[in-house]
Amino acid sequence: MRKIIIGVMDRGENATANDLQNAYILGQLIAKHGWILLTGGRNVGVMDAVSKGAKSADGLTIGILPGENKDGISSWVDIAIFTDMGNSRNNINVLTSDVIIACGLGAETASQIALALKANKQVILLNNDEESQLFFNKLSPENVYIVESVEQAIAINEIKN
Repeated sequence: MRKIIIGVMDRGENATANDLQNAYILGQLIAKHGWILLTGGRNVGVMDAVSKGAKSADGLTIGILPGENKDGISSWVDIAIFTDMGNSRNNINVLTSDVIIACGLGAETASQIALALKANKQVILLNNDEESQLFFNKLSPENVYIVESVEQAIAINEIKN
């Protein structure tokens, strides 16, 4: 039986304290469900926090990195995939994931959400930005789920998988 891969798309350097706290708990819950975590693999922001949370619960973590070497990799990533593709790796992140959870919102996260919706992937928005929620929901109401907590994000994923 193939394991479910949960892609957490996120804010890097500008993550809020709330985003980081949510990410850590999200990582723990993903691991406790036996799902595999996929992130951008870097040692900043939500990518690092969610990977740390997953590892604290003995989860498996994959990082799809923008560069060609280990510079800036999260110490919590088990499997590092070096792409030397910069932001173009976002499509790999999205297409490899079964479900996307957007934790916070930045320009790169928005591009990943758009790619996920274009690929007909389910996207769970874990942010409180009403404008982005309305925008993404308008693009694909059948694939966008808006949640207020990490627990709701996990519950939706349990139902869908």
